[in-house]
Amino acid sequence: MNILYDERLDGALPKVDKAALLAELRAALPDLEILHEAEDLRPYECDGLSAYRSTPMLVVLPEHVEQVQTLLRLCHRMQVPVVARGAGTGLSGGALPLEQGVLLVMARFKRILEVNPEGRYARVQPGVRNLAISLAAAPHGLYYAPDPSSQIACSIGGNVAENAGGVHCLKYGLTVHNLLKVEIITIDGERLTLGSDALDSPGFDLLALFTGSEGMLGVVVEVTVKLLPKPQVAKVLMASFDDVEKAGRAVGDIIAEGIIPGGLEMMDNLSIRAAEDFIHAGYPVDAAAILLCELDGVESDVHEDCERVDAVLRKAGATDVRLARDEEERAKFWAGRKNAFPAVGRISPDYYCMDGTIPRRELPRVLNGIAELSEEHGLRVANVFHAGDGNMHPLILFDANVPGELERAEALGGKILELCVAVGGSITGEHGVGREKINQMCAQFNSDELTLFHAVKAAFDPQGLLNPGKNIPTLHRCAEFGAMHIHHGQLPFPELERF
Repeated sequence: MNILYDERLDGALPKVDKAALLAELRAALPDLEILHEAEDLRPYECDGLSAYRSTPMLVVLPEHVEQVQTLLRLCHRMQVPVVARGAGTGLSGGALPLEQGVLLVMARFKRILEVNPEGRYARVQPGVRNLAISLAAAPHGLYYAPDPSSQIACSIGGNVAENAGGVHCLKYGLTVHNLLKVEIITIDGERLTLGSDALDSPGFDLLALFTGSEGMLGVVVEVTVKLLPKPQVAKVLMASFDDVEKAGRAVGDIIAEGIIPGGLEMMDNLSIRAAEDFIHAGYPVDAAAILLCELDGVESDVHEDCERVDAVLRKAGATDVRLARDEEERAKFWAGRKNAFPAVGRISPDYYCMDGTIPRRELPRVLNGIAELSEEHGLRVANVFHAGDGNMHPLILFDANVPGELERAEALGGKILELCVAVGGSITGEHGVGREKINQMCAQFNSDELTLFHAVKAAFDPQGLLNPGKNIPTLHRCAEFGAMHIHHGQLPFPELERF
């Protein structure tokens, strides 16, 4: 069919004849469920970043790999953009659909294909929930280590797309460190296996390249993850501080002691009070900050490490250090942290979550910088984050019903990310770039680097049909972004409706 192109901020996106596309899909895939009525499309207009919304032209819900292959071949032939979506929990707008494109929802690929205790791996479909893998492996004394806060809902396919982490990634790594292989479908319908059952293989590491590529290189249809034995024992220390900077310095002191905790998390007073009011985790609501430090392994080693960390924390200025009395209290401590985001959602109509990563040594400086930026923009910020690996999650509180507040929140978020880059960090640690941080990519990478990124994209998807307008900005966009800073110009995404 004839395609008309509409020049947009991130390149040419096709205008598609919806009726013709629907007819071709029904002819090629009569058993495929296709949603096309407005009321059916509405639930898919955003992911976890609900500030930006866009209604897809069509939503398709395949159940078999062959359906995915046929769909992608057809979209490739007709030059129709495709956005893949997992559970829709992502926080960067990575699964934001296109009005002139197909939203490919992989939620029905939810079978655990194999749990192999001898090989310590599991083969799963991309729609399987993160936590479901550990539950399936538990009878064998095994578990899947990466544990995002949304692990009860997020899918493993989405975890691969974003290279998700979690509170235990300091010791056990991100998604990329816990994969053996993935099977993907390219835009022209070819099925590829990246990685192998072995721990290493020759050639370029395409598995690492694909992990974190945000749906721009292919669609995941199967994932093989590593399983680890459950630690013999795990203990959690909660340290209270009367000063945020002291808590930030204590993080580096623990690592300098030669101890790598299973998890090392930090929360400031605003997030402490929100979480305690919601979960009743036993947090000290008068503390300026708390650190949660989990130590796991062999019981004798953990006991010794707890004593060493306790001493480090007190020397760093902790006003109180508590060791969880039992497994129930340990679970409560972690429940408060893992529910911090929804807890903040109870005290503010909206919040905007950042995801910058910084060197640990810069924690005090960046926390001070965030406080100054918060005051400058007139918006509260709750800091709750993976302190051990410097992955910041400042939550910017705002009310989208107040004219101009979303734009102020966006501006504040951009300044926080640029601060992270300025101290040697990155604009994202685990949430991905998506639509949200595409302007800040211009701050982190130069034109030569961005050109290389586009070349990698073109090697897999020459026509740019998979998740266009995300992750990698065009050089033209970066020029516009620079002009916005100079002239205090337009909104970051003028084409998207604000809520």
